[in-house]
Amino acid sequence: MQFQSTETYVAPPDLSIAVNAAVALQRPLLVKGEPGTGKTELARQVAASLGMEMIEWNIKSTTKAQQGLYEYDAVSRLRDSQLGPGLGGERVSDVKNYIRKGKLWQAFEADRRVVLLIDEVDKADIEFPNDLLQELDKMEFHVYETGETIRAAHRPVVIITSNNEKELPDAFLRRCFFHYIRFPDPQVMRQIVAVHFPEIKERLLAKALTQFYEIRETPGLKKKPSTSEVLDWLKLLLAEDLDPEDLKRDGVNLLPKLHGALLKNEQDVHLFERLAFMARRQGR
Repeated sequence: MQFQSTETYVAPPDLSIAVNAAVALQRPLLVKGEPGTGKTELARQVAASLGMEMIEWNIKSTTKAQQGLYEYDAVSRLRDSQLGPGLGGERVSDVKNYIRKGKLWQAFEADRRVVLLIDEVDKADIEFPNDLLQELDKMEFHVYETGETIRAAHRPVVIITSNNEKELPDAFLRRCFFHYIRFPDPQVMRQIVAVHFPEIKERLLAKALTQFYEIRETPGLKKKPSTSEVLDWLKLLLAEDLDPEDLKRDGVNLLPKLHGALLKNEQDVHLFERLAFMARRQGR
């Protein structure tokens, strides 16, 4: 079974090829791209397409690689050691009672193959990817507290996403199959919109997408609106029952209708206000 576009997700051919290549090579798939281009959703759709369960590990700035394997709760064990029989003190003799399984452990012991998503790996410390090299390579790790070795019963499909906030180590990159999700061109964007809003009128869609790409290409824009944001914007346009004429912008106001769905900081709002001011002065 191979991954391809689903009813709710449009996968360009190069993305489908990348997913299937990573699965065939049994390598982690490292996916980069602008925020909002569907990197996280890709993992969910791969799981749905291949009929697998998905285990999701969301990485934060404080996340350590060890947490993906397991955590040993020494504090709880010490506390329980002060309790008598019948009060929980009997748990102390078995250290396994104080081992919390991480996402990799859960994926390794699953009774069938799963998709393991390691989401936004670049948020963590620079050493985080290197700390997972051996575990992702050998698909096993050692639990020092119990002396056991945990091996993957079924090698998971590993998808790792990055927003390119920091460079990843070369040793880590060598072990991955890499794919960069390019921002959808207008033709692909139309396919994406059709999945979410099949009844949208052509004139409204054409006007909205033209304006959307003009906004993205505006020089000086701090944050370009993403795919998820244009979908939110279109949803609002439909909810307000706006016509193509309602989207018209002029020198008086260059801000798009319901611009809060597209522009997410005051610098970009002020940019369009300044452009409108300059257009008015030139028109005098």
